[in-house]
Formats: sequence, structure tokens, C-alpha cells
Amino acid sequence: MTVVFLSNFFIVTFPFFSAGGSQKPPAFTLKIQYMAIQRFQKIIRIGGSETTQTRSQREFNRLLARIDALETELLEVREVVDRMQQRVQGEYLPLLRTYQQQRLELVRLLDRAIQSGQFKKAEARKLTDLLVSFAGDLIESGFDELRPIYDQYATDLSSDHSNDADPSEAVRPATDHEPFNPPKRPKSAKKRAREEKQELTIKNVTKAVRSIYTDLVKAFHPDRELDETEKQRKTEIMHRVTEAYEKGDLLALLRLQLEFDRIDQQHLESLADEKLTYYNKMLRQQVQDLEEELDGQQAQLSTLSGKPKQPVVSITGLEIGLNQDINTLKKATKELKSDLKALTNPDVLRQWLTLY
Repeated sequence: MTVVFLSNFFIVTFPFFSAGGSQKPPAFTLKIQYMAIQRFQKIIRIGGSETTQTRSQREFNRLLARIDALETELLEVREVVDRMQQRVQGEYLPLLRTYQQQRLELVRLLDRAIQSGQFKKAEARKLTDLLVSFAGDLIESGFDELRPIYDQYATDLSSDHSNDADPSEAVRPATDHEPFNPPKRPKSAKKRAREEKQELTIKNVTKAVRSIYTDLVKAFHPDRELDETEKQRKTEIMHRVTEAYEKGDLLALLRLQLEFDRIDQQHLESLADEKLTYYNKMLRQQVQDLEEELDGQQAQLSTLSGKPKQPVVSITGLEIGLNQDINTLKKATKELKSDLKALTNPDVLRQWLTLY
């Protein structure tokens, strides 16, 4: 993520391109594809009344519903981010580059003014302060050619401040102290037992997910398939299976089992509470991962729009904000162009300094 500051407003750009340089499919295309897939996915849910379900079964259904809701919301947020990114790349950044080039010209104008010797010491100090400030901002934006000018004038400012400092305020040398590292206390039996239980739970969760993966691999591994058409079909299925397993996506693996009739509704409803406990642990982690991703996407939109994070994203509201930023940037560019022309006159520049 790149943050580019500009006067009182800023813009954030997000890398939406792959390492090979190809653009990702538009978000609305992904959304249509996702909706199409959903039509063919069998709904995973343990049936029956909640009053007759066990606690693990109720949690299993709740977690699945939460994952479905998060996945849908994430697609909507990604679509908004993609749309805003396209407008930033196509409309805002070209204007920003023009504005930054004019600020570069302003730094060079200030440099020439300081070197001309036409300004008093106090005025030259103000010019130097302004130059260092503007040049520093531009260097952060990638204008490394200003580094020599910045270093020169920043050193001059530092020398001036050193001369103005009160010599009685000397910096006292810090006293070195050896850090005190208390000896580590041995783990209690209770803590060791808790850690062992956690390790066993992790192993059982991994084993439960791997059993689903193994079942799908046995059914769809393409290596022993002689028919080319069927081999291609199984290859595509195995790609989905492997991807889900590597992501630890339990819901996707269960969906695949249902889709290809490896399990049925009766199988889901007869799952033992012990196995559901391990499934639920994995599903809780998926919920947490999706919530973190959604929070990150909403934070990006919040930074982009300058508004607080909100669960409901309005593309119209964000585009209104971007339009305002574009108009503000156009106005600032026009004003700076006029200022550059006027400030070539030393008298105008001197009057401008009285405002600083």
C-alpha cells in the first residue's frame, strides 16, 4: 500500500496487479462467478430443531452461516475497492503527478532565490525552512533527485539551530545499566497439562481435516484414470481439493464432499460431537481469518474515503468523495501554477514570506 500526502488531503493506492503484470479479473466478474458456483453448491447445515440439536451442532450451523455471510460481504467490498482503484489510477494519479512536478519547480525556485543573495538573513532562513519541508515531502513521494538539495539545506538549518541553542542545556550522557533478567520459572504441572491438551487438539483438528482430504484424493486422483475426458475432470476437481486443503478451508472441503456425493445429509447429522468439536475449531479460525480480511478491506476504504469504517459500503458515497478530491487537486494545481509565475518576482516572493 502506498500513501501519497498532498496538502490537506491524501490518496492511497493498492497493488491490484500480479507479479507478472497482468490485471486480476474485475471484482464484479468474480462476484458473478461466485454466485454461479453457489447455485450448484449444496447447502451445508445440520437439520432439525435447535432444541433437539447438541451444542456442537448448533455452533456448527452458526459458524457456517457466519462464513457464508462474510464471504458475500467480502466480495462486495472487493468490488468497491477495485472500482475505486481504477478511478484512482486513471484519473487521480495523473493529476497528482502534474501537481508534484509543479511542487518540484517551486523547490527549485526557492533554491535559486536563496542563492541569489537578494534576501535578508531572516528571509533566507524562512526560504530554507520552506524548501526543506517541500523537498522532504517530495522525496518521500519518490523524487530522489532532490536529495542533494535537501541534504545541503537541512544541514544549514541544523547548524543554525545549534548556534541558537543555550549552551547551558548540555545533554547529559546516559548511564548504562545492565538489564536485569530474572530467571525463568519452571512451568507448573497445570500449565504443562494445558499445553499438552492444546497440542493434542491441534493434532486432532489436522487429522479430521486430513481425513476429508484423503477421501477426496482417493476418489478423484487422476493418475490412474485411463479415459482422457474423465482424467481432465478429475484433474480440475483435484485442483479445487488441493487448494482448499492448503488453505485449511474446511467448509470448501465439506462442500466438495457433498457436491460429488462423498457424503450426504444423513452423514452430517450423524457426526459425533467429538468430530464436530474439531470441525468447529477449524471453522472458528476461518471466521477469524475472514473477519480480519474484511476489517482490512474496510480499513483501506476508510483511508481512501477519509470516513470511519462502516459495515455497509456505498460506492456512490466513495465516488462523491473521490470527485471532491479530484476537484480540489485540480484547483490546487491551477493555483500553484499561477503562484510559480508570480513568485519569480523577488518582491512578490518577499511579500509571500510575510505570510509564513
